Amino acid sequence: MSPSARFRGLPLRSRLALLVTVAVALAVAAVAAVSWVMVRTQLRDQLDQSLMSTNASAEVGRLIFDNRPCPEKAPAQSSQNAQPGQEIAGSLNASVQIVTADGRHCWVSGPENLPVTKLDKEIAAGVRGGTLHDVTTAEGVDMRVYTQPARVSQTSPLFAISVAKPLADITEPLSTLAWVLVFVSGVGILGAGVAGLWVARTGLRPVDELTGAVEHIARTEDLTVRIPDEGDDEIARLSRSFNSMTAALASSQERQAQLIADAGHELRTPLTSLRTNIELLARSEETGRAIPPEDRRELLASVKAQMTELASLIGDLQELSRPDAATPGPLGVVALHEIAGAALSRARLRGPELEFDSDLAPWYVRGEAAALERAVVNVLDNAVKFSPPGGAVTVSLRAGELTVRDRGPGIPADDLPHVFERFWRSPSARSLPGSGLGLSIVARTVQRAGGTAALRAPADGGPGTEAVLSIPGAPTPPPAQASVVPDQ
Repeated sequence: MSPSARFRGLPLRSRLALLVTVAVALAVAAVAAVSWVMVRTQLRDQLDQSLMSTNASAEVGRLIFDNRPCPEKAPAQSSQNAQPGQEIAGSLNASVQIVTADGRHCWVSGPENLPVTKLDKEIAAGVRGGTLHDVTTAEGVDMRVYTQPARVSQTSPLFAISVAKPLADITEPLSTLAWVLVFVSGVGILGAGVAGLWVARTGLRPVDELTGAVEHIARTEDLTVRIPDEGDDEIARLSRSFNSMTAALASSQERQAQLIADAGHELRTPLTSLRTNIELLARSEETGRAIPPEDRRELLASVKAQMTELASLIGDLQELSRPDAATPGPLGVVALHEIAGAALSRARLRGPELEFDSDLAPWYVRGEAAALERAVVNVLDNAVKFSPPGGAVTVSLRAGELTVRDRGPGIPADDLPHVFERFWRSPSARSLPGSGLGLSIVARTVQRAGGTAALRAPADGGPGTEAVLSIPGAPTPPPAQASVVPDQ
């Protein structure tokens, strides 16, 4: 398994704690490295400045040119014996020697003997100016050396004076600093790991509550569970979203249960009647006792009517079972006046004894032609159903407002708020065929098209009811758009 796969397999809080620890470790390591480099640079600069500021007096040259004692090596116990150039070293713990152009050298001061390099000879010969460089003595001591040219007088030859200090004056403090930084970094990283784990546990506690709630719902199907959602951070927003989701699911579950209960109630009546009629016909066949022809025709007509009612009820239930947000059919620009005309033709066939007056002005809307025609047919069916024999039904379409008025008994004002509820039927309509789903389908279809549906008493105070469907649109179709004409 790859490292990335193993990392993804860790719990979320472990990953957060690990990421915090790694981030802090990188930051601490970067700060420690920068600090160490800066201190090292500063110490070397200070050492170089101290070497370059040494006053190498030309009198040191007289050790060679005045035949004064000038040994090539530092004598034993040199620190206790005053040497001629001791004042150059001062309190710097430095070694000083003189180098001539031909490579001769003599020790002046200090605990170490410095090797003569090609660079020292070039400086003594006047080829180079003062230069800083590193050397290693025969005893293995690393030294920082500053070699500069000098002369006793204007006419005397050049020579070089080398002043050196051990690099241990820098490396030892740097080593101590490195161990201190390692210790401090380790403590910081360990503390960051503990803090990261605590932050992960604290920050993910709401996620744990959310996980527990989801597991509880999956185990018990209890959608009443709610998670505390105090605050405005991302976790609170997630909790509120989860609470909204469970509330919507609970509402959907309640509606589904209510739909099933209502459907069962509505199906029970026609099924019971249908079963009774079929049992009567079957008993007549089994016993050989013939049913009078008139009664038999009535039974068969009743069975046919109940089958038609069941088919209509099942179709309405299928229509209502589709999600509200779904768009089952193709959307397009449709001619509402043509849809209303087609629905009106079907209504005339169902109420041949009624008089239909229509005034349909052109109006184009965006929607599903089949669904809109079904909605208009439902409204007209209600008008046919409640109109007295020989009555009139008025249909008009003006500026996107389709009005269907009948001359029936009307709907009491107390019942108007309930007419678009599923399976709701007024007391006066319970004896008539129907499922109580037609107007519910009308309301949902019109809302899907961006409009509204309403029932109201006629404005002139006369008998009947007005059904008003208001759908936004335009009196002319948009350019390059073909209207969808329903099948006749």
